[in-house]
Amino acid sequence: MAANPASNHQALPEIDPQDPPFPLNDTDKKVLAIKDEDWKPITWPQLQEIIATNTLEKLQRSPASTRQYLAWSASIKKQYGSTLPYITSQKLRWQPSPHSDPPEFPSQSSTPFASRQDYAILPNDWPYSFTPDITHLLVWTKTPIATDDKEGGDVTAESRKLIDGFVQRTFASELGEGGGERVLWFKNWTGLQSVRALDHVHVLVRGVDEGVLGGWLERRDL
Repeated sequence: MAANPASNHQALPEIDPQDPPFPLNDTDKKVLAIKDEDWKPITWPQLQEIIATNTLEKLQRSPASTRQYLAWSASIKKQYGSTLPYITSQKLRWQPSPHSDPPEFPSQSSTPFASRQDYAILPNDWPYSFTPDITHLLVWTKTPIATDDKEGGDVTAESRKLIDGFVQRTFASELGEGGGERVLWFKNWTGLQSVRALDHVHVLVRGVDEGVLGGWLERRDL
C-alpha cells in the first residue's frame, strides 16, 4: 500500500500562486490573496449559521492549507490520474464492481447507511479551517445518496431525513445528553464536490474525546 501523501502536510511543497500547477478557481484565488496572519478560522456558531443557511461555499481552507492542498492534489493527479482512484484504493481500500464507470461498489443494502458494512468513517485529511475544538469527519458510502438536480445537486428531502437519522444515532447518541448540539453535518452540492463519483457526508463534532472518536473510526466495511 502506498504511503498516504497527506500524512505529513508539512512535507508537501507549497504551490506558487503566481505559477500554479493547474488553473485556480475563484475561491482558491480569493483565499490565496489573504495573508496567513490575517486568516481567522470558522467558529462553531459560524459553522452552525453556514449549515443552517446552506451557504456551503463559505467553507474554506486557510491560505497555507489551500497552498498545500493544491500541491497535494497536483501530486495525486500525477500519480493516480485523479483523486477518486487514490481515495478508493488507498484510503477506503474498496474494490469496485468490474467494468463499472463511474465505479460502483457491492453493498449489503440499497439504502444508504442501513448496513455498517456499507460505509466508512474517516478523518478528513484536508479539513476546512475550523477552530481546534471542531473535528471534521467524512462518511463515505458505497450506496449512492439521492440528490435533486433541480436544486443544484443538493440532497433530496428524503435523503436529508435519512442522513439526519444516521447522524443522530451514530454520533449524537454517543455524546450523551445534549449530544445533538455538538454535531453538525452537510453534504456538498454536486458543484462543490471534489470527489463527485463517490458519495460522502461531512460530519462536524465539537469537543469529542479520543475514545469516542476511535469507536467511530473503527473499520467494519472491509
